[in-house]
Amino acid sequence: MDVSPAAISCSIANMQTQVLGSLFGSNSAGNGDVFSALLSQQIGLDNTGTAALNPSAGVGGPSSTGRNSALFDPESAYNMMSLIINSSDALYKAQYSELSQMKTGVARMQAAGQGLGDITAAPADEIQARLQHFVAQYNDWRQSFGPDVQQGALLAGTQAAQVSLYELEQSVENIFNGATDGIHGLGDLGITIDPETHLAALDTRQFQAALSTNPQGALNAVHEFGANFAKSAGLLNADNNFIPSQLDNLGRAIHYIADNEDALTQEFGTGDAAKPTGKEAQALAAYNRNYP
Repeated sequence: MDVSPAAISCSIANMQTQVLGSLFGSNSAGNGDVFSALLSQQIGLDNTGTAALNPSAGVGGPSSTGRNSALFDPESAYNMMSLIINSSDALYKAQYSELSQMKTGVARMQAAGQGLGDITAAPADEIQARLQHFVAQYNDWRQSFGPDVQQGALLAGTQAAQVSLYELEQSVENIFNGATDGIHGLGDLGITIDPETHLAALDTRQFQAALSTNPQGALNAVHEFGANFAKSAGLLNADNNFIPSQLDNLGRAIHYIADNEDALTQEFGTGDAAKPTGKEAQALAAYNRNYP
């Protein structure tokens, strides 16, 4: 999903093309130069290559109905504002809020992995309790954000969210943790991921058996897993990596809309206010609380 000021500008430019094309008959011979000249007055390119709005180019302005009657097709322009600007603005803010929460959750998972790496020689019950706590933390994180990437959900198509869920699951299932001690990952210690629910579970009997058979190897495997898991989580939140980059894209798109809202309203009308529901509405409310 392309979330950027350039993508928004492209959508706006397409709308302007439709409005002016309808007015001047852009498919008719001899009108191309007139159409291009008028369009160039409506939008230009800033020094980043992004379409820049010209607030003085619009004529008329919205009437009491929210439409700009000076346009050839005010209803299409109004609908464009409803969908491309108002609805997108609400969606981007909701996604920003939810992805920020996911970033915080990934940081907590990083700390959870680091905690496993700190385990020293300890009674079997204590090690088991630490692993059970990790499993509970992982499942809580997965249940919080896994539904967000389903089709039609708030973060569907958002690579940063999809990769985060995938990478941490793969880290849990990595069979090479403990290989030097003859152990094939956490699976040998009784920790598995359900392929349907993607939730983790600890088989305590299998863990106790592995620990009694190869105590040092099992402990080494837990240490190695904790370090690798924490590294994977840290990379997801690293500067210019998946989550920060997507947050930056969303932030720039949100500010672009805010900076041009008055000019867009003057040119195209107000559009219908966004009416988010469900998780989007909750996340938008969280954004408005945290980023007023």
